[in-house]
Amino acid sequence: MVTRLATPLALGILMAALVVALCVGRIALPPTTVLAALAQGLGLADGGIDARAMTIVWQIRLPRVLCAAAVGTALAMAGSAYQALFRNPLAAPDLLGVSAGAALGAVAAIVAGLSVLLIQAFAFLGGMAAVTLVVLIAAATRGHDPALTLVLAGVALGALLGAGVALLKVLADPYNQLPAITFWLLGSLTGATRADLHTALPPVAAALTILWLLRWRINVLALGEEEARALGVAPGRLRLAVIAAATLATAAAVALAGIVGWVGLLVPHAARLLVGPDFRRLLPVAAAGGAAFLVLADTLARSLAAIEVPLGVVTAVAGAPVFLWLLSRSARGWA
Repeated sequence: MVTRLATPLALGILMAALVVALCVGRIALPPTTVLAALAQGLGLADGGIDARAMTIVWQIRLPRVLCAAAVGTALAMAGSAYQALFRNPLAAPDLLGVSAGAALGAVAAIVAGLSVLLIQAFAFLGGMAAVTLVVLIAAATRGHDPALTLVLAGVALGALLGAGVALLKVLADPYNQLPAITFWLLGSLTGATRADLHTALPPVAAALTILWLLRWRINVLALGEEEARALGVAPGRLRLAVIAAATLATAAAVALAGIVGWVGLLVPHAARLLVGPDFRRLLPVAAAGGAAFLVLADTLARSLAAIEVPLGVVTAVAGAPVFLWLLSRSARGWA
């Protein structure tokens, strides 16, 4: 019963989280006003909402809330894919160095004094380049388990890229560039705009489509490589397709919001406890859950104090205790 209702429940929670996020802020708005403003903006209702409420909902909060939902969706579905691919509940979207590569690209762009748009572009390209390099290293290393080789190559390259980030922080201007680097590395959706949403949605939608089309093959691959070959699935090609889709989503999320941890680790784990390891059920529940989780986390980040709390700090404070609780609940195994 819980399995059948998990997807509608996750979507319902997401809708509620979106409404709460649009209501909460420096200027609180009642849910009736928010819903009426949305209906009026979509042309589903006549006028009656004052211009200030329309501006707050449509120009200020809605772009940021939708960006948070897109980032949460991307990280959660990437985490689900990695955990299924490597048959490890501790696999996360930054496992293959994508976050470290994106961080190095963004920090290099900040040190070079480039615009915000170019910082996001460098972060995206850095994440994609890091994972491409990991795959090439793994392909050149034969005679070992392919999945293990990918993980070890990702860990090693991530450490190297992290050292590059540390070096650039030492060389950066301590008064202008270093604060910007630190703030970006902690994660934030401050200043998210419709343009950011339009930039992030295509790669996230493409990744989600690829993973959904491959959902039954990912289930087969989770059985093991020999079993997958026996059932007509090419493990090597499938692994590359899943890694490409998950990396595309993660790179887009990191380019938009910076380094935001725990979403891709916690949400898929929680979704698996609800619906089991079947990727066909796991993917939609994790995607909706990740969106809801990050929307609520970002709402807390901009509402907890007079100054905005970094988003990565909020997800870590909220995610770590919940993950420990989930870990205690699933002590008998992750599958």
